[in-house]
Amino acid sequence: MIRGAACFRKLFQSSAVSSKVAARCYTAQAAVQPAIYSSDEESADIDWDNLGFNLMQTDYMYMTKCSDDGVFRKGQLNRYGNINLSPSAGVLNYGQGLFEGTKAYRRDDGRVFLFRPEQNAIRMQIGAERMCMPSPTTDQFVDAVKQTALANKRWIPPSGKGSLYIRPLLIGTGPILGLAPAPEYTFLVYACPVGNYFKQGTAPLNLYVEEDVHRASRGGAGGVKSITNYAPVLKAMKNAKANGYSDVLYLDAVNKKYIEEVSSCNIFLVKGNVLSTPIAKGTILEGITRKSIMDIAHDLGYTVEERLIEAEELISADEVFCTGTAVGVAPVGSITYKGQRIEYKISSDLSCKQFYSRLVGIQRGVIKDERDWIVEIE
Repeated sequence: MIRGAACFRKLFQSSAVSSKVAARCYTAQAAVQPAIYSSDEESADIDWDNLGFNLMQTDYMYMTKCSDDGVFRKGQLNRYGNINLSPSAGVLNYGQGLFEGTKAYRRDDGRVFLFRPEQNAIRMQIGAERMCMPSPTTDQFVDAVKQTALANKRWIPPSGKGSLYIRPLLIGTGPILGLAPAPEYTFLVYACPVGNYFKQGTAPLNLYVEEDVHRASRGGAGGVKSITNYAPVLKAMKNAKANGYSDVLYLDAVNKKYIEEVSSCNIFLVKGNVLSTPIAKGTILEGITRKSIMDIAHDLGYTVEERLIEAEELISADEVFCTGTAVGVAPVGSITYKGQRIEYKISSDLSCKQFYSRLVGIQRGVIKDERDWIVEIE
């Protein structure tokens, strides 16, 4: 059973139910001439075997705006390029912005699929409410992601070689001087082919527990994908990487003893047949890969817990791993806490490898998609 679900997750799930059918039946309708779409024969000239997680300019991006009425207009695809912003734009002055991350995958037969894009749409809507911003509807969001993937189809890696990372942005572009919501907003989607997120590829991560710098605090915006959550962790990340660590694991800001999340991903512990992850109480992001792995683990017979996890429990865990759209499912080889390096056994029969194998199997169509997670781009 799954225990300790937070109210944030309940809101997430209830919104998903109401929009699921509409999102899945929505067909992308290009707002520009179909001639812009790249054919399968025009595959980009890329070394697919050596893709990292680096910015690579693709062909097209999607853009639409809304003003005081809060309704986003019909968007269109434009050539990838810079956008014009007023120096007094809300996003530049007050950080009024959100972003999402999802991926398009190519299967062996050449067909292209998205993975649970409606969940990204719902998460953006929840974040927009927190940040006093209008947001696109689920249909608008999913359609924009589809259009962007189709327009950049030649950049989607072959099956098993990577994916097309799609980055939707919602930003306050209207000019504002006093502290207030911006008068205009832009919804923009761009894409980039990617491989492994971490430079060490699929090698186990080495994490450092940060005790002095905190990623988020109660009552803040740590539970939504606000752009303001990420710059504050850069210093801790830089220091950790300079000392040979892959990334930083943060503690709660009140008690300073409960683990929360890594800079760019969620974290899980395995002990016996129990899978535990920090409870989402407004200070961590409820990742879509996180939600999916919890469901997969439950299907495989694991007891799944969302709860407060003390850092001391890292010492006795059988296994630790991270999840995220960008990182996928990454095993942790060691965690350094209070000067003590905790080593974890890495083997082919790790629970996280079972979970990841099932996740990838569903994405590639090898395993039946019983939860309707996969959306084909038509």
